[in-house]
Amino acid sequence: MSRDVRRLLIVHHTASPALRELFEAVRRGATTDEVEGVEVVARAALRATAVDVFEADGIVLGTPVNIGYMSGALKHFFDTVYYPCLEETRRLPYALYVHGNDNTAGAVRAVESIASGLDWEPVHRPVTVTGAPGKDDLAACWELGATIAATISPA
Repeated sequence: MSRDVRRLLIVHHTASPALRELFEAVRRGATTDEVEGVEVVARAALRATAVDVFEADGIVLGTPVNIGYMSGALKHFFDTVYYPCLEETRRLPYALYVHGNDNTAGAVRAVESIASGLDWEPVHRPVTVTGAPGKDDLAACWELGATIAATISPA
């Protein structure tokens, strides 16, 4: 890939209609015409690999809250990529969106802890949504996608 195009990887576990709405809002933000030179690649958390992360200039993580924690699928992603990516992806810009029925704090804390261990750099506060996503939630996800895309844009 030419270095005048940067790659944004979205690793997500989209297990519900609410998460689909959030994912689509993030992707729309990341592909806005206002940001140039960014290719967006989406991978389901169970299919994303260390190679996907190595090829990325930034990453967005999306997960439901399952029993107060990130989804097993996103945990599997981290288990798969952690050691291969530990040295190679330091300072990788990342952002996070989370959906739950009530409390999202445990999932956010878990993802931030692992991302910190990888020495990834947060570029946006986590977007946390409880219940059905509203207009403001979708706008926050759009902003998250646009912010990380602008952060890695070569323009």
